[in-house]
Amino acid sequence: MRYLLALLVVAAVAALVYWRHVQKAGAAQDAGADVQALYQAERMLPRQPLQVYHLGHSLVGRDMPAMLAQLAGHDYALQLGWGTALREHFQGPQAVNGFDQENATPRHREAHEALASGDYDAFVMTEMVRLQDAILYKESRLYAGKWAAEAAAGNPGAQIFLYESWHALDDQPDWLSRLPDDLERMWKPDLLWPAARAAGKPVWLIPVGQVMARLVAEAEAKGGIAELKSREDLFARNPDGSLDTIHPSDLGVYLVALTHYAVLYGKSPVGLPHELLRADGKPAVAPSAELARRMQELVWEVVSAEPLTGL
Repeated sequence: MRYLLALLVVAAVAALVYWRHVQKAGAAQDAGADVQALYQAERMLPRQPLQVYHLGHSLVGRDMPAMLAQLAGHDYALQLGWGTALREHFQGPQAVNGFDQENATPRHREAHEALASGDYDAFVMTEMVRLQDAILYKESRLYAGKWAAEAAAGNPGAQIFLYESWHALDDQPDWLSRLPDDLERMWKPDLLWPAARAAGKPVWLIPVGQVMARLVAEAEAKGGIAELKSREDLFARNPDGSLDTIHPSDLGVYLVALTHYAVLYGKSPVGLPHELLRADGKPAVAPSAELARRMQELVWEVVSAEPLTGL
C-alpha cells in the first residue's frame, strides 16, 4: 500500500512538472514578434453569408457547425475524426481514427480537396486535446502552419481562424484558472503564430475557452445564471448519467456556435435565436431566454475586447 501511494505521488509530481515544462517551452519558444504587424491592418468583415470549412474533431462535432449555420444562414462543409490532430488530418483519411463514422454526412468534404477548390471564404481549424500532447508529439506548430498555408494558397481572399477549445474538467491544474494560461502558453505560441507566419496573413482567434471561462466564473460567483449553475452544466452526460468531462452539452454547443458567429461575422450575437436544431434535425435542448441573452452578451464582451479576433 505504501509503495502504491508513493507511485501515485511520483506520478502526480511528474504530471505537474510535465505540464509546467510544456507551458514554459511554448512561451519561450515563440513570442510571435515577427507576425504582430500582420494584425495591425483593419480586418475586412463579411457583408453576406460565408462559405465555411471546419476541420477538427468532436469538440467541433456535427451539431455546432449546424447550429452556427442556422444563426448565420450560411453553407458549410467539414472533416472530423476521433480526437484527431492536425497532423493526422493532413496525412489523409487513412490516418484519421473514426474517419468513416465521423464523416458519414453530406456535409463532409475531404480537407485538401476542399481548400484547393477555393470555394471557402472562411477556414476554421482546431487542434486535438490534450493540447500539450499535440504540441509535444503531434507537431502542432508544423501542421498548423501547413494547413494555414494551404488555405491561403487555395483562396488568397479567404480568412483563416483558429478555434481555441478547452481541456477536460478533471485535467489538472484547475479547469477554470488554467484556461487563460493555456491560451498564452500554448494556443498562441504553438498554433496561432506559426499559422500566421506560414500563411503570411493574420490567423484570427475564436476564443471559445475564454468565453467559457468568463461565463462559468460569473455563474459560479452568482450562484447561477438562470438554469446554468456551474461548469458541469456546459458539459454532456454519458449514457449511464455520469458527467462527460470534455464534450459539451447542447448548452455548451450553443455557446461555441455563438462565439464562432461573433468572430466570423464581426457582429454581436445579441438577439439571435436560441431554439435551434441539431445536425440530425432534432431540437437541441435550448437555453432559457434569460440564459441565452446573457450568453450572447458575454460572447460579444469577450470577442470584441480580444485584439486577435480582429474586432
